[in-house]
Amino acid sequence: MKHVLITGINSYIGNSVKEWLLKQPEIYKINEIDLRDDQWCQEDFSHYDVIFHVAGLAHSDTGNASEETKKLYYKVNCDLTVDVARKAKSEGVKQFIFMSSMIVYGESTPIGKPKRITVETVPNPANFYGDSKWQAEIGLEKLRSENFKIAIIRPPMIYGKGSKGNYPRLARLARKLPLFPNLENERSMLHIDNLSEFIRLMILNEEAGVFFPQNEAYISTSELVKEIAAVHGKKIWLTHLFNPFLRLFSRRVGIINKVFGNLSYDLQMSEYKEDYRVRTFAESIGITEK
Repeated sequence: MKHVLITGINSYIGNSVKEWLLKQPEIYKINEIDLRDDQWCQEDFSHYDVIFHVAGLAHSDTGNASEETKKLYYKVNCDLTVDVARKAKSEGVKQFIFMSSMIVYGESTPIGKPKRITVETVPNPANFYGDSKWQAEIGLEKLRSENFKIAIIRPPMIYGKGSKGNYPRLARLARKLPLFPNLENERSMLHIDNLSEFIRLMILNEEAGVFFPQNEAYISTSELVKEIAAVHGKKIWLTHLFNPFLRLFSRRVGIINKVFGNLSYDLQMSEYKEDYRVRTFAESIGITEK
């Protein structure tokens, strides 16, 4: 029996992994804890085998953030993470799994400029959100030992039923628009079920290290929108008509690069000794949109 503590109440990732693990209640026992006040300091961690740390502040509009907001990101995403890990280590927890992010490598590139991350790519955060995650990783590495295994997960964009971020925005467009730009780009993505299975294997195999799970193939934004539309029985026409305008305005409008830019992991980085990709891309979109 694996006793797992998930930090962060009502987290999308935390709840999804919890539901996934509880499909095998004979193997996994799950508890959750809220870290929004100091009550967690009184919690006894000694009877847990694993801490799955998902508590943190998510990506937001980093361009207009105040200094106070920036400090809060470092306090929550970095300092709190290391404090929880330090307590876990001192109380005999054997494994700490931290949800970092692909964002430690910076944002997606401008339209037409490739960005494929390899094992040689050095993290280079572009903003305080990414840096808060990166600094947390640095702090955790200092706690790593033979008896305290640390698994750092750097996933790309996570999507699934009820997810937030760019995916639901694109899904709304796919259901409404008759036309959508046909631009070639390369994105790594990760369906929530594939992530949940990956975390299950991390726990089961007591892994340590840095990991880069992703779906089995890259996808372009245009293909993604077309697939979403098809699930809803809708025909959407992909056109090159808007491409010159998108390239022009992408120099001043950052959201265009976030949607149509490139950001991917080398596929070999994401291979694992066991298959965690329980959903194909087409299947994952169908499950997400139903």
